[in-house]
Amino acid sequence: MASGIEVPIEGGVVRVRFTEKVDGDFGIDLPAEELADRRSEIHDEPWNWLRQVHGADYYAAANPGQFTGRSGDALMTVAARCPISVTTADCAPVVLVAERGVATIHAGWRGLLAGIIEATAAKLRTIAGEPVTSILGPCIHPEAYEFGDEDLAKVADVYGAEIRGSTAQGKPALNMGAAVDRALRQCGWVEPGKNRELNLAHNACTSGERWFSHRTRGDRGRQATIAWIEHD
Repeated sequence: MASGIEVPIEGGVVRVRFTEKVDGDFGIDLPAEELADRRSEIHDEPWNWLRQVHGADYYAAANPGQFTGRSGDALMTVAARCPISVTTADCAPVVLVAERGVATIHAGWRGLLAGIIEATAAKLRTIAGEPVTSILGPCIHPEAYEFGDEDLAKVADVYGAEIRGSTAQGKPALNMGAAVDRALRQCGWVEPGKNRELNLAHNACTSGERWFSHRTRGDRGRQATIAWIEHD
C-alpha cells in the first residue's frame, strides 16, 4: 500500500505518499473516471498533475485541480489541501518541503541537466521560505541502470564523478540518487549540519516487484508521488 511521511511546517504538516503496484496504475492516459477513483483513495480533492516532458518548467498551484495536463515537470503549493503530484516508473520523484510549502518534482536525467531541481528549489524558496527537508522516492538504482558513456559524461560534468556507478554486471551506470543529492547540495537545499540531509527512507529501487519499471520490465504502469499541506 501507499507509504508515506509527514513533515511539520509552520502552521501545519506536509503529507507525502508514494504509491506502489498494489495501489494500481496512476498513468495519466488511463480512462479519466478510473484514474479519478484511484486518486480519490489517496486524497479526495482533485489532484494537480502534469504531462511530464523532462524539462525545467514548474507551476505553483493555489487550488485543487488547477493544473491538469499542462506540460512540465514540477508542481508546488502553499495552499492547504491542494494535492500536487508526479508520476514515475524509473525517474526520480523528489519532494521538497519548505517552511510554508511543498513541491513535487519528476527528475529524469534529462530534467536534471535542464535544471528542474535547482529551478524548483529557487522558486519554492521565494514563495514558501527556507528549506526544511527533501525526500527521494522509489527510482531506478545504478545496479539496474546501465548508461551510455557519452550521456554519463554529460551528467558527471554537471554533478561530479560520484554520479557514476556500476550495474550488477559491472557496466557503467548512472546513480540517480547521487545526482539528485548533488543537485540539492549545489543549490543549498541540502546542507550538512543543518538537519536538511536528503531523506532516503523511501528510496527503493524500482527494479523490485513492488513498483513499475519501464527499464527493467518494460512496464507501462506508473506510480504516483503526491504531497499536500494540512493546516492546524
